[in-house]
Amino acid sequence: MKIRLLPALQDNYMYLLIDETSKECAAVDPVEPEKIQAAVKEEGVKLTTVLTTHHHWDHAGGNENLVKLFTDLDVCGGDDRIGALNHKVNHGDQLKVGSLDIQCLFTPCHTSGHICYFVKGAGEEPAVFTGDTLFQAGCGRFFEGSPEQMYKALMETLSQLPKNTQVFCGHEYTVNNLKYALHVEPQNKAVQDRMAWAVEKRAKNEPTIPSTIAEEMSFNPFMRVCEESVQQHTKQSQPISVMGALRKEKDSFKA
Repeated sequence: MKIRLLPALQDNYMYLLIDETSKECAAVDPVEPEKIQAAVKEEGVKLTTVLTTHHHWDHAGGNENLVKLFTDLDVCGGDDRIGALNHKVNHGDQLKVGSLDIQCLFTPCHTSGHICYFVKGAGEEPAVFTGDTLFQAGCGRFFEGSPEQMYKALMETLSQLPKNTQVFCGHEYTVNNLKYALHVEPQNKAVQDRMAWAVEKRAKNEPTIPSTIAEEMSFNPFMRVCEESVQQHTKQSQPISVMGALRKEKDSFKA
């Protein structure tokens, strides 16, 4: 399994998910189709599949042009609002790209049809493409959902993945997210260390992606809603209430 990160727009990330055995690949949220086309040619692979996390234009807006550049694409997603969709998926559905196994995880909240894609290859660290549900050190705004839904997405679905799962999210928001994480837990050494690392990476214009599920559980406040320090910050004791309080504060947070 090879994952090629492709920056797009202002701060989006698209990805090529490549099965190195069969040379088949999938494009994740291919908002800039020409960049995808160029990367597919460079890698010498065959694009068979589109994995769309949600319908927002900066993730799904390239689908319709992409299917004009490539024939017979399997365009997957969990929302009828996704352009060029021809394979609607549900929670637990299984997909294949070459020898890679992909499991669809329904994570509604940011949008009502959001899907994350969990990928396993033989003898390799697994990966998950989280779109705008889970960011490094943050999560998406609750545009079409509730704190209860985000709690379920982060704490009952994504945090249950193997702890070494690499997290490939949809945006480069890491430094700003860590500023808020420091506001919530100023004494958390994992947050402090990640901030120093992320600032250094961005100073070189390098991506901060990926993290791992284990790392997110150490420095992402939205995955730490059961921790006493985070509960004290929000003055809430119920994890779902903590989730709602964090998101409300983060929506207006100025670093």
